[in-house]
Amino acid sequence: MTKILLVEDERSIAETIQTYLELHKFKVSWCSLGNAALAEIQKQNFDLIILDVGLPDLSGFSVCKELRSFCQTPVLFLTARASESDRIVAFEFGADDFLAKPFSQHELFLRIQAILRRSQVKVEGPLTHRGLELDSEKLKCLCQGDEVPLSRYEFKILEIMMKNPGRVYTREKLMDLVWEDPSMSLDRTVDSHIKTLRAKLKKAGAADTLIVTHRGTGYSLLE
Repeated sequence: MTKILLVEDERSIAETIQTYLELHKFKVSWCSLGNAALAEIQKQNFDLIILDVGLPDLSGFSVCKELRSFCQTPVLFLTARASESDRIVAFEFGADDFLAKPFSQHELFLRIQAILRRSQVKVEGPLTHRGLELDSEKLKCLCQGDEVPLSRYEFKILEIMMKNPGRVYTREKLMDLVWEDPSMSLDRTVDSHIKTLRAKLKKAGAADTLIVTHRGTGYSLLE
């Protein structure tokens, strides 16, 4: 049974979501506080985390940033804040999708299904290129033998590029290949993830020019 952690401080909303998802055969655990959610995530494995932004103790963004330091479980943000800047921040902190309140239960269900389908896609064997090794089974990236902690989106971008070094990917193409709902993503979101990916790889010893910018077009991995 698929296990979901719901992090939502409004009891009425949480109970409605929990009841609906359990009718669809999901096992749903509920936390109303960010710190409690982080503790629960460290105690057991979940297939998906549904995370509200406006929590009483920690913001959902802070919770997502913290959990990305030790796990790569998919995260779907729920929030009443639906501005462009909020969506960018959510994706920068490692969100897999973003759903603004109010929303329909059916749309939530469809988004959950899409995330779970994407998270189950694997590639055979590790990819290697210029000192990098990417293991999609273990969601692990190594640079010169040292592990590099990547968000799910950073990992997927690098995986796509490592499959075809030298190929130029437009921002639009990367959004289509990486994001659950490309229509909700933004060019700046791709640029932001490329920036953090470069910084992490450089810190681990990769060349500054490993990810090449093609101005006005997109990005490629150095052949």
